[in-house]
Amino acid sequence: MTGPYIICVGNVVRDEVFHVDKLPSAGLKTDVLHYEERFGGPAATAAVAIAHLGGRAAYWGRIGKDAAGESVIGALTRHNVDSSGVAVIPASRTTRAVVTVDRRGERSIMIDRLGLPRETNLLPPKLPDDASVVLVDTRWPAGAAAALDYAKNKRIPSVLDADGGAREEIARLVDKADYIIFSSQGMTEFAGEGTPIDQLRRLAHLAPRTLAVTCGAEGSVWSIRNEITMVSAFKVAVRDTTGCGDVFHGAYALALGEGQSPLESARFASATAALKASRGDGWEGMPDRQSVLEILFRENVE
Repeated sequence: MTGPYIICVGNVVRDEVFHVDKLPSAGLKTDVLHYEERFGGPAATAAVAIAHLGGRAAYWGRIGKDAAGESVIGALTRHNVDSSGVAVIPASRTTRAVVTVDRRGERSIMIDRLGLPRETNLLPPKLPDDASVVLVDTRWPAGAAAALDYAKNKRIPSVLDADGGAREEIARLVDKADYIIFSSQGMTEFAGEGTPIDQLRRLAHLAPRTLAVTCGAEGSVWSIRNEITMVSAFKVAVRDTTGCGDVFHGAYALALGEGQSPLESARFASATAALKASRGDGWEGMPDRQSVLEILFRENVE
């Protein structure tokens, strides 16, 4: 591959996925329609998305010395993601999650992050010379902070996937990143209640950095040099929304690495995430480049 080289730093997760008719309420039993085991995690999923879109991707993170960790490395390799920056930690367990998905594609996730140390920097000593962009998630703060420092020292763009965590930790990462993309929940935890526009305006002091909040089927809202812009979501028949935000961030980082503008990158990311929602199927359902270009072309024609 000859595309931009994106380094993705953060979590990888071994998922157990239960498909149900409706998401269960407290105290009720629910029959499972379909069960599958697959992989997730913000940074790792972003890396897989990048590889399927034609970029070069590396995943830097942590796994336990266990069967789940071995299967994760095998899956990353199958999807052409460089996993040489993954630290294997003895006497620890790879992060796992239980995911429940209903017929509409909405999901509920329970994650066990207790098996790995959070405050230890286990990254390789430096970025590769040909790295184009660094993308980090917030679920491994020590690794994310170190990777953002690497990017700053190398003067390459950095993208922060701000999807929740302790506010103090997020604030430290926000101070280091160039492009900061919050989930709706992450933005509310960081900036308080309100509309996405109100929340972004509260963060006006962070300019000239690019800020955004993703809002699922309602699209995303962007603050670029303190100018607010809405990017609409692409309409698709949703099968499963699991991992769509992670795919969005990966596609965004890749587009930046290719030289697209922040808003062009946002549209590219939105199209990629929409296709992922229509396909489901975990990492196996990643859109390829041609499919994304086709949906972008159709939208422009219409």
